[in-house]
Amino acid sequence: MSEALSDRLCSDVLFNFAGTDNGEALPESIPSAPGTLPHFIEEPDDAYIIKSNPIALRCKARPAMQIFFKCNGEWVHQNEHVSEESLDESSGLKVREVFINVTRQQVEDFHGPEDYWCQCVAWSHLGTSKSRKASVRIAYLRKNFEQDPQGREVPIEGMIVLHCRPPEGVPAAEVEWLKNEEPIDSDQDENIDTRADHNLIIRQARLSDSGNYTCMAANIVAKRRSLSATVVVYVNGGWSSWTEWSACNVRCGRGWQKRSRTCTNPAPLNGGAFCEGMSVQKITCTSLCPVDGSWEVWSEWSVCSPECEHLRVRECTAPPPRNGGRFCEGLSQESENCTDGLCILDKKPLHEIKPQSIENASDIALYSGLGAAVVAVAVLVIGVTLYRRSQSDYGVDVIDSSALTGGFQTFNFKTVRQGNSLLLNSAMQPDLTVSRTYSGPICLQDPLDKELMTESSLFNPLSDIKVKVQSSFMVSLGVSERAEYHGKNHSGTFPHGNNRTFSTMHPRNKTPYIQNLSSLPTRTELRTTGVFGHLGGRLVMPNTGVSLLIPHGAIPEENSWEIYMSVNQGEPSLQSDGSEVLLSPEVTCGPPDMIVTTPFALTIPHCADVSSEHWNIHLKKRTQQGKWEEVMSVEDESTSCYCLLDPFACHVLLDSFGTYALTGEPITDCAVKQLKVAVFGCMSCNSLDYNLRVYCVDNTPCAFQEVVSDERHQGGQLLEEPKLLHFKGNTFSLQISVLDIPPFLWRIKPFTACQEVPFSRVWCSNRQPLHCAFSLERYTPTTTQLSCKICIRQLKGHEQILQVQTSILESERETITFIAQEDSTFPAQTGPKAFKIPYSIRQRICATFDTPNAKGKDWQMLAQKNSINRNLSYFATQSSPSAVILNLWEARHQHDGDLDSLACALEEIGRTHTKLSNITESQLDEADFNYSRQNGL
Repeated sequence: MSEALSDRLCSDVLFNFAGTDNGEALPESIPSAPGTLPHFIEEPDDAYIIKSNPIALRCKARPAMQIFFKCNGEWVHQNEHVSEESLDESSGLKVREVFINVTRQQVEDFHGPEDYWCQCVAWSHLGTSKSRKASVRIAYLRKNFEQDPQGREVPIEGMIVLHCRPPEGVPAAEVEWLKNEEPIDSDQDENIDTRADHNLIIRQARLSDSGNYTCMAANIVAKRRSLSATVVVYVNGGWSSWTEWSACNVRCGRGWQKRSRTCTNPAPLNGGAFCEGMSVQKITCTSLCPVDGSWEVWSEWSVCSPECEHLRVRECTAPPPRNGGRFCEGLSQESENCTDGLCILDKKPLHEIKPQSIENASDIALYSGLGAAVVAVAVLVIGVTLYRRSQSDYGVDVIDSSALTGGFQTFNFKTVRQGNSLLLNSAMQPDLTVSRTYSGPICLQDPLDKELMTESSLFNPLSDIKVKVQSSFMVSLGVSERAEYHGKNHSGTFPHGNNRTFSTMHPRNKTPYIQNLSSLPTRTELRTTGVFGHLGGRLVMPNTGVSLLIPHGAIPEENSWEIYMSVNQGEPSLQSDGSEVLLSPEVTCGPPDMIVTTPFALTIPHCADVSSEHWNIHLKKRTQQGKWEEVMSVEDESTSCYCLLDPFACHVLLDSFGTYALTGEPITDCAVKQLKVAVFGCMSCNSLDYNLRVYCVDNTPCAFQEVVSDERHQGGQLLEEPKLLHFKGNTFSLQISVLDIPPFLWRIKPFTACQEVPFSRVWCSNRQPLHCAFSLERYTPTTTQLSCKICIRQLKGHEQILQVQTSILESERETITFIAQEDSTFPAQTGPKAFKIPYSIRQRICATFDTPNAKGKDWQMLAQKNSINRNLSYFATQSSPSAVILNLWEARHQHDGDLDSLACALEEIGRTHTKLSNITESQLDEADFNYSRQNGL
């Protein structure tokens, strides 16, 4: 019976497409290879329409009774097909080849969510085969570049980055760089990289890199040239080493000594700045004058000794020798006979005394002289020591003249060099009246954090947020105030424990840069309703990612309910415990007293980077008393509900209405929250000021929807497409900085170019949208274009760059679309139109798979082929497990295309399951075709 049904369905489809008036007759039976499905020898390829020339799509299959094209879900009329038939000599099978022409008008008239596409469907006696989808697009290339490269002046060995955003085109244009009209080959020069998003990067600038650079964009339609950008690689002068200090210019007293250096290491080149500072340096010197020693007066003669001699002595202390002065000349001791030669020793005249007595007298004189010398040396050493101590008490008598001018460091920017023939606009002169003596970079990673106070008119301060602004300029000025420690915990056990909390910093009397949006008018909730009956339906909250699927038969017959759904946009009622964070919005569906006979599917978006190794995610429900209770962990086995976690949403099967939310507990510090970063801009009250607001919010559609709503109240304009930032739970803070502001056109308020947000403020950012504000000022009202880069990065983490290229004039500004509208047209769909799988096909699938099979070829296989591999015990408790699995498939694929994924799963199971002979891909394709015609799709 199933084979007859299949043949009848195939015959009906062939009859409908072939027609009765001018169609071909049905093909004869295939003579060989019974049971062979059509095999495509040639499939249609993607094509581009150039100008007004139509393109031909071709496909070939064997064996095939008939081949038709299906474009954009609609069958192409037979009259538009050109068919050829031949015989394959090797197999004896008939080969059918068909092609159609697609014109530019057809593609332009098509308005759909995706590109114009076509595919072939080939029929045989057994069934159908479908070819790949071939897209057809109109090729074009616009004239104007989205961003032309800008001329740069860079120091030697600095990095050169020339940005180029080619014109919009289909296919996307390929970019080639020219230097002085010659192509640049980055493969031959490792110092040049042209692969980074069409930009030209020269890692270390050389003098040979100076020249005119042009960005070339080309595709199959045309070629475009950007404006040329002049790059000048200059060499700033550098000082040579200091010479040795010269000798003091005076031999005795106070004088000076000097040293010198030259600006030749290297010498200035290509307009580089001359060396800053002094070429000659002098210091004072003091030379101590030498003092020669002088004798004191002789002492009195001593008493005449038994040897008939008396002595007298003198000391070299009037004054003693100092500072290298000469010692006194002459003897320090003198002796003479005291009896005028009449002294008698041992009854003998003096001249007859033995020589031994004379030798003893000579020894005494020698020892006396040595003792006096030792005493004199000791006195000299003690005098020198005392003198040095007295000098150290008064300090070193050296004066550095540079200290009078602030030392050797100076803080100023290199001025623009005038008269350079390589500049594109050398006529533009800088504003020489503007003086800036601070130097960058503004944001440093130093051990000392500097907290600065800015103008209160720039921002709306929060009392519980602290921002650190670090500046080498403030360090050079001697600011020594130490900022509070911002609580970076590097414990190796985080975050396994549940008692770890992220506390907010205690504020001081500083004006922070971060502000909440609590002062702006916001809605407390988004709400939508719909009336549903026995046929079920789908309720969608536009632009939030939140939806509710009521299955067919969940509501008893002859009953209908007004079902509502809301998303809380106010302060969350779920208070996090310990390290637990809120990962989704709080979603309420009701009425709470409604009873369903089949589980309904609730889809809730989340912002976690899904990984069971790093996250423990829970589903929680609010009780009637306002408390939150855990329903289940996503990885746990449960028979009360089922959670299927996708990369951006969680699909929950529930049997009771209420308020639900997802929370996450990080298991390791590699747990990642996905943040959406975006930049908005608007003019301020001052006509010369322009405000930039950079947002970092959870990557959920409803969170960004709240930001968009608040910006509309403030007149903000989205300046760049939002990007995703992967924020790790490693306790490192977030830095937001403004880079590449055009000099002499714009300036940013001092010390505000870099702002830092504590980790706890970002990690728990679901409380209120987090954003940083920057205020830029034009030098003249004639400046209407702004180009800069916004760098958002986590320390030791991920980084994103937002490229701002906009006009501050409302009439010239290009609008960027940032909200998809695919689910905003029909917030409530009821009956068969709400489901992708027709009810008749659903009944046949359930009848086939709900019956147990010894080999497991039943609903468990259906779940496995649809990537449902966990907690299968939940489906076993349902009256129709297959129906619940299909409901989950409907919730996951509400924005997908046709039934191809389900058809492929059924086809794969059907190859080894005889009970699936009545459910084939061809029948699903027929159902899809008929369903599309009935609904006018």
